[in-house]
Amino acid sequence: MNEVPAIDLSPAEFQRRLLSWFDRHGRKTLPWQHDKTPYRVWVSEIMLQQTQVTTVIPYYERFMARFPDVRALAAASQDEVLHLWTGLGYYARGRNLHKAARMVVDEHGGEFPVHSLEAMAALPGIGRSTAGAIISISTGRRALILDGNVKRVLTRLHGVAGWPGRPQVERVLWRLAERYTPSERLPHYTQAMMDLGATVCSRGKPSCLLCPFEDVCTAHARGEERRFPESKPKKALPERQAVMLLLQDAQGRVLLEQRPSVGLWGGLWCFPQFDDGEALQAWLDTHAPDAEVEAGWNAFTHTFSHFRLVIIPQPARCRRAPAVNDAGSLWYDPDRPANVGLASPVKALLASLVQHRLNDPRSPLTQESEP
Repeated sequence: MNEVPAIDLSPAEFQRRLLSWFDRHGRKTLPWQHDKTPYRVWVSEIMLQQTQVTTVIPYYERFMARFPDVRALAAASQDEVLHLWTGLGYYARGRNLHKAARMVVDEHGGEFPVHSLEAMAALPGIGRSTAGAIISISTGRRALILDGNVKRVLTRLHGVAGWPGRPQVERVLWRLAERYTPSERLPHYTQAMMDLGATVCSRGKPSCLLCPFEDVCTAHARGEERRFPESKPKKALPERQAVMLLLQDAQGRVLLEQRPSVGLWGGLWCFPQFDDGEALQAWLDTHAPDAEVEAGWNAFTHTFSHFRLVIIPQPARCRRAPAVNDAGSLWYDPDRPANVGLASPVKALLASLVQHRLNDPRSPLTQESEP
């Protein structure tokens, strides 16, 4: 797949149509579109990965209020960063954001290296496309982007077959991005490409009649809009099981443990987790021998990108709280929550504890997917 599928559209005409559409219909009042700095654009781009604009806005505004610049973010603890990220999902983004902020301060004097695409892309959590977006939007310099929205526009426009995650397909899309990216109005062009993919050339129900490329789009001409971009070949997701101990003391506090910094829910606070009920009981026998195990709650499934985790909540009460002697454990008061990052199922289970006080084992829980 070495050739770019041809359509009757010059780069100049592509740019003219796209920017004319953006001038009339593009989004221009989003919080990160004002007082544009590399820092503000960077935070917005990371938050917008795999997440819709309407979801991101309140998180972004709270984040900016607490961390108005990269030095404030670098000086914060990971717990504080993940606390503000709780509920946004894909928590590796928050951890990488924190790591990147410290690198910018320690290695670049607190200034983002927007003069170099390679230096930007080397920061944790920033790849080639995100680096291009930050540079083009914040500085106006020419840099290419190829996020999910742009891939969808280009694959449909040119009828590019194959899953965009395949190197051969991705190379074709980068050539198209190079072909169409102008040398002027880079912030508008970059935003326009993302806006077109998000609001018109959307994944489920594209609004083709509103698209500036409706008359030349290959997928539309074939009536195959939903075929492109082609999906990643599916594999059956394996399933794992985890028993989560919801141990409350006499004051209603709940025992939480911090996950390792890498791996599943890295750095977040979770309930003690066991492979099965026997392992949980063995832990109780050692650490909380007076604990009374109560009726279990219904199991529920939390879906990650590469497996499904069946979570079995097991409530228990103890009269005397086991001592917490290390920094990796805490007694969490749901009525006076600490500023720590919580995994999504933990946040939901804590809310159920507050609401039901362990009196309703059928507590309904609905979880969203995350990687």
